[in-house]
Amino acid sequence: MYLPKHFHETDPAVLHEFMRAHNFATLVTVVDGAPFATHLPLTTEAAPEGVRLYGHVAKANPQWPTLAEQREALAIFAGPHAYISPALYEQRQSVPTWNYLAVHAYGPVRVITEAAEAEAVLRRLIQRHEPPYHAQWEDLSERYRAGMLGGIVAFELTVSRLEGKFKLSQNRTPAEQRTIIAALEPLGDPDSLELAGRMRRNLDQREAV
Repeated sequence: MYLPKHFHETDPAVLHEFMRAHNFATLVTVVDGAPFATHLPLTTEAAPEGVRLYGHVAKANPQWPTLAEQREALAIFAGPHAYISPALYEQRQSVPTWNYLAVHAYGPVRVITEAAEAEAVLRRLIQRHEPPYHAQWEDLSERYRAGMLGGIVAFELTVSRLEGKFKLSQNRTPAEQRTIIAALEPLGDPDSLELAGRMRRNLDQREAV
């Protein structure tokens, strides 16, 4: 990922928080010599050996048979984004841009073949998105649960490196950044509000130094 120094986020805690908050990711590998992507939720877990990502794909998905063969797979976590008008800058000779946040996680993948471990991957997702569903899952017949588990392939990605790009107008003046924040907040959509909030926190932290 192209990482100008203004926008390069390197704090592991910040990157991990972002991955947890925006966990609907894109898993990219090479299949038959060409890029192949699957959109899926992932859970992020800290371990003594490092951060690990857990998820699953459909058994009919042609991506999974080559997962373990990849030297590195790439999981892309995309966050809020918004158009930034050049009218918000102090200099008239300016051009439009786009603010956004993204994290790229790279690492080898292990395909999970043990049924109990694969079910644990599902339980992590349930805990992340709908804890009350645990009771309903337990009430399902063993035959039905086995059938559902038989239709997926769970995996573990061990993160070997992370890249974070938080493009929050850090290359503009503080006054321009506050003008952009003031323009984003009234839009009211989730992306604009989160971007404005992150821009405000980033600016406040820089000014407090």
